[in-house]
Amino acid sequence: MNKIKKWEPDNFELEMTTSWSFPTRGNWATHNAKYRGNWSPYIPRNLILRYSKEGDLILDQFAGGGTTLVEAKLLNRNIIGIDINPNSLVICKEAIDFKRDGFEMGKVYLKNGDARDLSFIKNDSIDFICTHPPYANIIQYSEDIKGDLSHCKIPQFLDEMKKVAAESYRVLKKDKFCAILMGDTRQKGHMIPMSFDVMKIFQDAGFKLKELIIKEQHNCKATGFWKTNSIKYNFLLIAHEYLFVFRKQ
Repeated sequence: MNKIKKWEPDNFELEMTTSWSFPTRGNWATHNAKYRGNWSPYIPRNLILRYSKEGDLILDQFAGGGTTLVEAKLLNRNIIGIDINPNSLVICKEAIDFKRDGFEMGKVYLKNGDARDLSFIKNDSIDFICTHPPYANIIQYSEDIKGDLSHCKIPQFLDEMKKVAAESYRVLKKDKFCAILMGDTRQKGHMIPMSFDVMKIFQDAGFKLKELIIKEQHNCKATGFWKTNSIKYNFLLIAHEYLFVFRKQ
């Protein structure tokens, strides 16, 4: 079991605008930046506190390194963590292995599964969805797992996200919220606004857009390399992602 020295962030305040920036990754509980591409724990902490209450059941169908699971447990929310990669679930299991004497903590349910098929979850049973999918094949999280969306090129990825959106809509309770972080990419010098494509997919599935938040990126790898190429080939570095908060009506 993990021995925790620090249980929460220093001087934490809820974000109040549609522009979020977290220069530090977060050094409380079991959080770390070892899992490539994971989001800052400040993001799920803000989302969970704003869009759920203690005892609620949350879903993260792209559990990854377990950041959202840790925050849900700390904040006394129950959460289902799903990932298609068994290795990710091993990391998640280690991350959530803690308890805090004198404090109620949420339960974490781990499952090796596919975000496109949540048939084991009942209709209208989830209180909040809080997730961070891969950005197509920008970072590949497995070598040969069938169905891993991080192996999909953008057109196929967007087609598969239609299934993710439909399942998200089905399992979420009416009037509850679904938060999803997405980024964009660049091909042959031109922007590919993948995030807005995903936003439209979720809207087409029936969701209403509650908030569109710009999240500044920090600590990106290969920054020096890309700075050089940015000048050489005349393009701007992508330094933001979009955090969409949808509502099921």
